[in-house]
Amino acid sequence: MNVDASAHRLYAALDQRLLAATRAINILPTVSWPASLEQRMIAAYDKGDFALPQVHYVRPDLAGARAELAAIEREAEVLLVGDPIGDFLCRTATSWRVAAEMLEAVGSAGVTAPSIALYGRPGDAIPGSDKSNLDAARYFVELSDELGADLLSDTVSMDLSAEALRADLSQVLDQFFGPGRIAIEVDPELTAKAAAGATRIRLRGGAHFSEYDRHQLLAHEAFVHSLTALNGREQPLLGSLARTSPRVTATQEGLAVFAELISGAIDIARLKRISLRILAIDMALNGADFVEVYKYFRHCGQGAADSFHSAQRVFRGVPLTGGAAFAKDNVYLSGLLTVHTFFRWAFKQQRMDLLRYLFAGKLALHDVITLQPHFEAGTLLPPRWLPPWMQRVHGLAGKLAFSLFVNGIHMGQVQADELNLRL
Repeated sequence: MNVDASAHRLYAALDQRLLAATRAINILPTVSWPASLEQRMIAAYDKGDFALPQVHYVRPDLAGARAELAAIEREAEVLLVGDPIGDFLCRTATSWRVAAEMLEAVGSAGVTAPSIALYGRPGDAIPGSDKSNLDAARYFVELSDELGADLLSDTVSMDLSAEALRADLSQVLDQFFGPGRIAIEVDPELTAKAAAGATRIRLRGGAHFSEYDRHQLLAHEAFVHSLTALNGREQPLLGSLARTSPRVTATQEGLAVFAELISGAIDIARLKRISLRILAIDMALNGADFVEVYKYFRHCGQGAADSFHSAQRVFRGVPLTGGAAFAKDNVYLSGLLTVHTFFRWAFKQQRMDLLRYLFAGKLALHDVITLQPHFEAGTLLPPRWLPPWMQRVHGLAGKLAFSLFVNGIHMGQVQADELNLRL
């Protein structure tokens, strides 16, 4: 693809306008709950006082941002018609505009529809399958329960404090990315156990972590979320590739969970937690209130703190009385399955280049394919950093080859063959 200097200037100008317009759109901070509320409510629930939490939100005025995003959509469609970067900018602006509409409705049921538009619904079909995300969630919960008795002896020690883990991660990431490039901080107000940006990973103060948590943080947060953000910052023309737009959330979270899977950093309990949140979103959409969802998590074996935290993820930004939900947690399992399928497809097509492009910034799977000519022309740069497991391509290829073959083995036939052998 031949791209002249005038096209470069147009890409950069529209991209800078996109970044400026989205600066005020902060999804998770707008819908998050204070950590102090969580602590008070857990104490009350432990005493049997199951009142609904009282959560107050500040609605942002994003009318100006929405108008500018709509203008960027129109200009990208007209000025860059037929250009994959024009399509990328238009799709990205659209998703941010929907996110702005969602945040302007924070505290009401009006958050639900745009959040589903951005993150999907539990009943949505998994691409390439006749199964839904809900079917997949039920499968992993049932599998975890079946294996549970055999896994009881596999005790997990939560002996890493947030401060000890901070020191450990700082050393590992300084060696990988360079000294001081990513700061590890302990944040007592963080509701999630950890959160990652391009240059900062936060750990919840007072929390304790296991070795599994440590491996997951490295594989998921550092070597996907932070890594793709840092690679995005290296892009000369599209600075927006350093920021996770709503439309790429499913790929980014799916890639991060896939990284856990491929590097051996995920356990069946984590798959169950991810799956239970999808089932809980479905419950909330069908009328369950916050307390009912909290009790559901407790019934499924989660502790009080984990159950409250999981329930509040489902009800971020929406009324707690039922019939509404914040759908972001829907993307983790569907994203994992879609990314896994994409990796297998790319391996079968001998397109490892596409897999590497996936780490060049905050991209969706669709973008990796459509923007390929711009990578080949040098308009977009390949990633500076790759996760450790992507650097060992022979090991990755072996795992994907095994996955491709095993995918053709039907469990029902295996059971029948085993029965015949025994007879």
